[in-house]
Amino acid sequence: MTAARYLGNHAFALEDAPVPQPAAGEVRLRVAWCGICGTDMHIFHGKMDARVKPPQIIGHEMSGIVDAVGPGVTGWSPGDHVTVRPLDSCGVCAACRAGHSHVCMRLKFVGIDSPGAFQGLWCVQARLLHRLPADLPLDLAALIEPLAVACHDVRRSRLAAGEKAVVLGGGPIGILVALVARAAGAQVRISEIDAGRRAFATALGLEVLGADTAAEVEAWTDGAGADVVFECTAAAPCAALMTQLARVRGRIVLVGIFTQPVQIDLFRVFWRELELLGARVYEAADFEQAIALAPSLPLDRLVSGRFALTEIGGAFAAAPTGMKTLVACS
Repeated sequence: MTAARYLGNHAFALEDAPVPQPAAGEVRLRVAWCGICGTDMHIFHGKMDARVKPPQIIGHEMSGIVDAVGPGVTGWSPGDHVTVRPLDSCGVCAACRAGHSHVCMRLKFVGIDSPGAFQGLWCVQARLLHRLPADLPLDLAALIEPLAVACHDVRRSRLAAGEKAVVLGGGPIGILVALVARAAGAQVRISEIDAGRRAFATALGLEVLGADTAAEVEAWTDGAGADVVFECTAAAPCAALMTQLARVRGRIVLVGIFTQPVQIDLFRVFWRELELLGARVYEAADFEQAIALAPSLPLDRLVSGRFALTEIGGAFAAAPTGMKTLVACS
């Protein structure tokens, strides 16, 4: 079977790898599609080499079909359509014992800390699988993982039908958060400076704010502020802006990953009794919600390119120019 190994320095190598055999508790998947996400791009640009330790097979936004099951696996059969929730938790730390295994203190992310899905056949723990409906196209099913991120973000916000939500950032996750929030019955507006992303959001029927986000939100809410603000950019100006947009006792959900300290108006948090909520990856319930929501969302319009595994270098080169780039792995 063919596998693509990230070598470091913006390079992949294709190899003819032996067919892996599933160990106890594992299944072997025939990987159909794998998407490229922002983390994959960070890896590609060499920013995570100390963690990934090339040469490594990466990739985690995937869909596939069960090809074989290992000893002790029940409930799964060859031919089942599945996706993988790529979180390998320890099960014994304080976070796991409290029921928050997705933020395990020793969490390993499959496809980063261990081999991922950019290969034709992939062995994974059966406990990480989620069943897909047979009528969900497998290319669109590769978007379940990022959609689960958005489901988790919206669930963390406690967003209710009729509430007003502002999404800062119109990238792939920001768009998905907006779509999930709209599906929940909220009134949603996106703040995005890139003209192409603004046009894309508008084409999806999403309301896009103008250049002066704060003034427009104030007018939209009659001066009260938004019920929920989703920060999806990890940009310092948006961190400074987010507290200005939320109403008294509003909720701000941090979706973007800030790797460096930024300035936040904590006086505003105090003065308006704001809630600042972290939202990291997802839980099993978020995957199930994403699978249920997928048929009703325009996921096909988010796919901006499809490549063969043998074209993986070109796929990574093209990924920054679109929404979701997919790689056919078998």
